[in-house]
Amino acid sequence: MNHTISPTPGVLLGADAYACSCGASFADRMPAELHAAENDRCTGCLGSGEETMAPGVTRPCTNCAGSGGRREQIIWQLAHSEAEQLITMSTVRGVIAGFDGPFRLSEIADTIRSGLDLPVGRLPVGPRVRDLLLELQSIGEITMISAPDELLDGTDVVLYRDPSWQRTPTLGI
Repeated sequence: MNHTISPTPGVLLGADAYACSCGASFADRMPAELHAAENDRCTGCLGSGEETMAPGVTRPCTNCAGSGGRREQIIWQLAHSEAEQLITMSTVRGVIAGFDGPFRLSEIADTIRSGLDLPVGRLPVGPRVRDLLLELQSIGEITMISAPDELLDGTDVVLYRDPSWQRTPTLGI
């Protein structure tokens, strides 16, 4: 039995309840996650392999790479931790300093992957680089110059496949 757990509408204050394909039911998420872990299922997607980005919009679970399995979830989480240790803010800043004009997420990720001599798929380089670029954007060091590739839920949820940024000019004050 694969122990896939699904949310079911709750009766108390609109809270979610959960039901497992084995017949077990849970009043809230915590015991559902425990049941998933005990049965080697991903605690992020509860074994379904999908996560909901917006109502009616799903994608493969980023915790388990869409497998629904606990083993894959743990391997993926360890890879993310290793990427956080290897790919630092100073690494990303150093790479973008070498670009005179706009640069794409894929260009920065490929440059870092090559510089660290990492084979494709070894670590989640792209997601780590994206997170650091978004952090640099939030503090004003770079500016995104891409338009969204897709609107998933009106303008509330948008998708950028390979966004472009440029360094923010510094004022000589």
